[in-house]
Amino acid sequence: MDHSLVIAVIGPGAMAEAIIGGLLRNNLTTGDRIVISGPELDHNQELQARYGVKALWDNKLAVSQADVVILSVKPQILPRVLAGLKGHVPSKAVVISIVAGASIQMIRDGLEHDSVVRSMPNTPAQIGEGITVWTNSPAVTSEQMETARQVLSALGSEVYVEEESYLDMATALSGTGPAYTFLFMEAMIDAGVHLGFPRRIAEQLVVQTVRGSVDYYISKQAHPARLRNEVTSPGGTSAAALYYLEKAGFRTAISRAIWAAYERSQELGKGKDAKPPESKNSENGGSKH
Repeated sequence: MDHSLVIAVIGPGAMAEAIIGGLLRNNLTTGDRIVISGPELDHNQELQARYGVKALWDNKLAVSQADVVILSVKPQILPRVLAGLKGHVPSKAVVISIVAGASIQMIRDGLEHDSVVRSMPNTPAQIGEGITVWTNSPAVTSEQMETARQVLSALGSEVYVEEESYLDMATALSGTGPAYTFLFMEAMIDAGVHLGFPRRIAEQLVVQTVRGSVDYYISKQAHPARLRNEVTSPGGTSAAALYYLEKAGFRTAISRAIWAAYERSQELGKGKDAKPPESKNSENGGSKH
């Protein structure tokens, strides 16, 4: 990446810090070419001291000389941030959004700026092991696309897609995916404790089981169903456990959870505020709480 490019980061939270750290770690830029702007003054100063970046508390000033603008704010405050930056992003700049649910059209209209990249990273990006799905508006040049690719590569792997509709799908599958994995691990650990293991041993067993299973899958490059069958002996312990999971609707629960995340991503893209889920009468005995 061209080291002369100025990168402005609006909303320097955990994921934005992962980008900054990745860019510097991979020698893609230098700290003096990165400008951050956010409302938390102490945090900004910490990042300035840690990475040698320039910290500001004025978004307009932060983007004024930028070649790359990274939007990393909460979906609920994005409209306000866009309104504050409207008409102030330099025409030469490419805007890279990592805001869940925010469509390219929303960002283009909000900023009055046509060169927009929309992306969806996930939590492991904070250690350089993430997966980011991204796409771009037609106005993004080939040079800007390559810059965006290198920026997002700082988070781990990246997958380019031509259809923006895949971004909401990626939000539900890979973006939210670590939450499902952590919940699954938590349930296994708690089950181990219930069996009688000390919690530290249960955690060790579960973490290495998950890590080893993923590594085994990568080494085999076989369909997960085939690998599952390999460890499922007729009438054995795995068969008993899997029978119960299927009977309890394990697959259906995962599928419905991912679909719910997908729908929520679409709602965020339409600017809808968070609201508590409503239970159907058929599912809670006829009462609502």
